[in-house]
Amino acid sequence: MAPQSAGVLLYRLTDTGLEVLLVHPGGPFWRNKQIGAWQLPKGLIEAGEAPETAARREVEEELGIAISGTLLPLGSIRQAGGKIVHAFACEGTFDPADLRSQTFDLEWPPRSGRQMRFPEIDAARWMPLSEASDWILPSQRPVLGRLEQTLAL
Repeated sequence: MAPQSAGVLLYRLTDTGLEVLLVHPGGPFWRNKQIGAWQLPKGLIEAGEAPETAARREVEEELGIAISGTLLPLGSIRQAGGKIVHAFACEGTFDPADLRSQTFDLEWPPRSGRQMRFPEIDAARWMPLSEASDWILPSQRPVLGRLEQTLAL
């Protein structure tokens, strides 16, 4: 069975239209990747955990905020590597300057024997929906259209 993750696409309605919050993964692999690298905050579903519970937990771990609002289901997508992502949406506020991501350890450079610590998420940014479609991972792009349909905009 393919690994499964869950995440939340935060959104807000502004005077100029719908905006979504995307995050940039931390670590050396993603350092120089921008277009097509941003994502919704997400992470692995633990054994026995409901996707909605995992999605809320991952937002707290990756952004440092608790989601208390109702989650709107956006369905599931299969990423290029085969991972299934269960996506939800929630209207919310978040100041990217307040980003408080958990960290992970990685041997870097490879085969160096040195462990370095990196943030899971190194940046977060509000983007208009039309701009987000360029910046988001191509395999996650369908969640943007599903959000627009769900909100009937």
